[in-house]
Amino acid sequence: MARRPGRWGGEGAEVDQTSDVMTRAGAALARAVFTASDLIFGPWTIALLFGAGIFLTLRFRLVQLRHWREVLASVRRVPSASEGALSPFQAFTTALAASIGTGNIAGVATAIVSGGPGALFWIWCYGFVAMAIKFAEAVLGVRYRQLGGGHLSAGPMHYLREGLGMPRLGWLYALVAGVAAFTTTPFTQPNSIAVVLQSELGVPTLATGIVVAILTWLVVIGGVTSIGRVAERLAPAKVILYLAGGLLVLLLHADRLPATLVLVVREAFSFRAAAGSAAGIGIMVAMRYGLARGMYANEAGYGTAAVAYGTARSERPVQQGYAAVLEVFVVSFVTSTISALTILVTGVWSSGLTSTAAVAAAFNHAVPVVGGWVVAFCAFMFGYTTLIGWAYYGEQCLEYILGPRVVTPYRWVYCSLVVLGAISKVNLVWAWGDLMNGLQIFPNLVGVLGLSGVVAKLLYEEEARSRSDVPTGGAAA
Repeated sequence: MARRPGRWGGEGAEVDQTSDVMTRAGAALARAVFTASDLIFGPWTIALLFGAGIFLTLRFRLVQLRHWREVLASVRRVPSASEGALSPFQAFTTALAASIGTGNIAGVATAIVSGGPGALFWIWCYGFVAMAIKFAEAVLGVRYRQLGGGHLSAGPMHYLREGLGMPRLGWLYALVAGVAAFTTTPFTQPNSIAVVLQSELGVPTLATGIVVAILTWLVVIGGVTSIGRVAERLAPAKVILYLAGGLLVLLLHADRLPATLVLVVREAFSFRAAAGSAAGIGIMVAMRYGLARGMYANEAGYGTAAVAYGTARSERPVQQGYAAVLEVFVVSFVTSTISALTILVTGVWSSGLTSTAAVAAAFNHAVPVVGGWVVAFCAFMFGYTTLIGWAYYGEQCLEYILGPRVVTPYRWVYCSLVVLGAISKVNLVWAWGDLMNGLQIFPNLVGVLGLSGVVAKLLYEEEARSRSDVPTGGAAA
């Protein structure tokens, strides 16, 4: 999902004593949340995720490079009689819908503005190793999902419980991820949508909130099959539209593209800060923002891929792992790259603009007025599909803890919160979301790294099956 655009701050207006006490208490709470958020997403967490990605890349023998034919074939619309809730293509688009949020626009733009052009190189670096992390999450999601009596449940809580025999850690993951989805996504995503629609088209934030809440309810209330049907249509459409708009910008500035790419590589390893970027040692700043925003964009390490791909009507876990590789490629090397390159080739990155405004300005630079509308519509699509995707993630996690009785109330309250999110100032919620999502990483990586041998075994068996051309049957155990 997308991340916070800036720090929380008060207005500084005069208040009475009671209000002053409440203001101080609120400010203290905000500082505590921001401090904890920055602590969780500190250099050690970035190093842990990047290191895990390198380890899994080597353990799976560069699976993200060796199997592109299988990767592309994994999301074909092929009917399947296997158990599950969604077709493999719908599971892929549901995961894609949830991961491509406004962070792919606003978050990437912030990385380039704050970290300089070199941040894009580090987004690519993490995107490459993140493919191995999501591959493992998807494989484990299918391998350890629970099916029976028409009910499906999947996610890291299951591979932590069944795979590693750590039910308490699985319960903890479900709690953190469920609370994260419920208390952040219905606030942050509609707020990002409302802000861009108000700035570009003059739509009142309350009107946006009501419309988005109704549209979300119409999909979420039908459960995962309804979410899958909508994601199947909207996720490819939003990527194609954004790609088309971005390519137009790049084509109109094609003469600047070679120099821009050279600048990206040079500044990724520069020991000085690039003009217009944050002060400090260039390589450290570029690496910090590139890796951090790259993680925010593709969500590898959060464990959510296991929830989405675990719904697929497939008995071959590795096939869903291949689809997860393609998902990360689209997020890190298509949408994130479009956001970064458009603001670089147009020079907007050094203009003082940031977040979605920077990308809108870049698109407007190429196609006045219409370009901003395209970004506004894409921001709506990105935020809306993230809303419905994360609704299911939160539902699965909270149902794991509280049972099926929580599902219907959860869906209604989740959609109701969308209106409040659209009209609120949510900087503190962004920090809370960063904190909760960061806490998901640690139990999930215990499962992913601890069961990496299982994933490798399933991968090698799938490769042997493909080489021998034996008709596929059940999943390897």
